[in-house]
Amino acid sequence: MKIVVTSNGADLDAPASPVFGRCSTYIFVDTESMEFEAVSNPAMAAPGGAGIQAAQFVVQQGAQAVLTGNVGPNAYNVFQAAGVPIYLLTGGTVREAVEAYKAGRLPSAADASVQAHAGMGMGRGMGRGMGRGMGMGRGMGMGQGAYGPGAWGTTPPPQPAPPTSREEEVVALKQTASNLRQQLAQIIERLDKLEKGG
Repeated sequence: MKIVVTSNGADLDAPASPVFGRCSTYIFVDTESMEFEAVSNPAMAAPGGAGIQAAQFVVQQGAQAVLTGNVGPNAYNVFQAAGVPIYLLTGGTVREAVEAYKAGRLPSAADASVQAHAGMGMGRGMGRGMGRGMGMGRGMGMGQGAYGPGAWGTTPPPQPAPPTSREEEVVALKQTASNLRQQLAQIIERLDKLEKGG
């Protein structure tokens, strides 16, 4: 069976990575022979959507299970749609993770284990693309129309209450930006599926 382990190095004795979308390396391991291939994460430096891009890459490589410390909701949804189970690590090396998986000691993830953008640094990507035709005049903004509640089995996050102070406005705008990034990632994922005939 071909599985993938998130890693901070390029061999079986490298430390397993606690993050999925922005780990440095994916180690694809044959659980029968323990033969492996280390592949750099092509989405590690992506300005946004790293989880989705990384999950799509891992699925395309033929992984039948994912071993990682944490997985966000967007990557989780990609794996769920592809029928690829996720198992959660608590540390150790890639080899130890594979052995724990083979022994049935790793818990499976019943849902995302972190919120969207958990692997991003503070402020990373903030303000990019704001006000540059996001609605495109097609009713796609703010989760309405064809992209509204239930379009992919999810509902858009609630909008924050009107701010009463400058600090509250900053918090509200950051939350709105986060919500918009999440909606955009869902739209891009759906568009990719449609373009590939899914």
